This record gives sequence, C-alpha cells and structure tokens, in this order.
Amino acid sequence: MPIDAAKALAAEPRTGEISWDHKDVQLYHLGIGAGTPATDPDELRYTLESRLHVLPSFATVAGAGKPGVTGGLSMPGIDVDLARVLHGGQSLEIHRPLPAEGRATATGRIAAVYDKGKAAVLVMRTDVADADGPLWTSDAQIYVRGEGGWGGDRGPSGRLDPPAGDPDRTVERPVRENQALLYRLSGDWNPLHADPEFAKLAGFERPILHGLCTYGMTLKAVVDTLLGGDVTRVRSYATRFAGVVYPGETLRVRMWRLDGEVRVAVSAVERQDTPVLADTVVRHT
Repeated sequence: MPIDAAKALAAEPRTGEISWDHKDVQLYHLGIGAGTPATDPDELRYTLESRLHVLPSFATVAGAGKPGVTGGLSMPGIDVDLARVLHGGQSLEIHRPLPAEGRATATGRIAAVYDKGKAAVLVMRTDVADADGPLWTSDAQIYVRGEGGWGGDRGPSGRLDPPAGDPDRTVERPVRENQALLYRLSGDWNPLHADPEFAKLAGFERPILHGLCTYGMTLKAVVDTLLGGDVTRVRSYATRFAGVVYPGETLRVRMWRLDGEVRVAVSAVERQDTPVLADTVVRHT
C-alpha cells in the first residue's frame, strides 16, 4: 500500500524557518481581491503599509506556504500519485494576531491518517511559532483517491447540520479574470491555475481558482461584514472545499450569526449557486 499509516504517523516532524514582510501581506491581500475601491479606508487597511493589518488566512501562504501540501506528501510512509490528490479542507487556529513582518519556525507533521474506503485522508498539521511563542496551527485535509480500504479508522465526520433560517447577511464578491494569476505569486505555482492546456488534462474546461484563494476571500467578507473589519477577533476558521471556482465568476457568501461564531456557505452565482465552500465556521471573540 502506498500509504503506510503507522510509518507516516511515527515520522519525525519537519522543521524549517519561514519569514515574511509587509510586501508579502499586501500581495496576498491583493490576490484575494482587496483594494476595491482603491481609496476606501476599509480597503487601505489591507493595502497600505502604514495602516496594515493581517487577515489570519495569510497564514496559509506565509513563507510561501511552506512546508505545504507537497512537503507533507514527501513524508515517510507516503508515496502517492499527485494526480489522485485533492485538497479537501482547511482549518486554522490563531493563537495571537499575525504581525505584518515576521520570522518564525514552522513544524510540519502528519497528524492523522483516515481510511474512507475509496480514499485515504491525510491531516497535515503545521505549527508555527516565533520568539514570543505560538502564532498559528494549520491543518490541511488531503484526500488521496484510490488509497483507502485497509481497514483503518474512518475518522470524524466534518459535515455540519445546515444552520436554521435565512442567513443574517448575504454578500457577493466578484472574482477577477486575472485573480488566479495574481494569487499564485504568493507561492502556489500549480499550472492548474494558469495553464489552459494543463487544466484540460486535469479535466477542467479552463484554469480554476485556488481553493485557498476562495478561502481567503470568504474570511475577508466575514471580517468586513460581521466583525467590524477587526481581524484580531478571529480565533479559528475551518472549511470544506465542495467545488471549484473559475476566474470571472461571482461568489455568493451567506452568513449566519451564532453564539461566538459565524456559519458560512459559499456558492458560484453563475452556475446556479453551485456550492464551493461548505461546513464553514469562523469562531471569534
């Protein structure tokens, strides 16, 4: 079996140094659609270095996203075909507000391996800390098609019951035609998001937007709409990637206020509200 769960879980964590500065933060914010209108004071908090705050989802690209999914797939006990790999979900726990410039140590490991029958699920955990202590913990849930069926633990279900009633707020966010080209400059160079021929080979009609770009756009919509623009209120953020987004489409972001959290559902307007993010929760103060 290409995945040896016991070996993967027992492997020594991989540690490396990462760093970032205000230019990396600003580029990320522009990549998720910040800066429109360019002179809006609320948008300048994302784009102007003199008043810059950091959206917590920047953690997914800090240090160019290292160690990242590719690094995790090279861990001992894992030997899989990248064509069978899907980024199924992402979660972040924020231990304290992210600085606009930083140097930190990232420690990555396989935290869990689940047997879903027709697929295996790897949970790739990255803990990041600087000289002042922990900054964030990131979990990427990676589905590997065709690698299940060995009789292992199925793991917890990430599916949530739909929130009751109509959403408290609904906003729409356009995805620019060049947004994937800009977002990939933050470190994800997968040609699936830029090369039409590669996208067709992968089964898509044209290049698709990075799931983590949709992830960032959604968190920004929640912060701006329901959290008063205060990024420091976010404590954790989790989602399941339910479908693809094509550049040029429009995201419809539905939000439900609950006690200490916001439940979110995101769909593609032009494709009859096809879901793209599901089981999405932003916990906050």
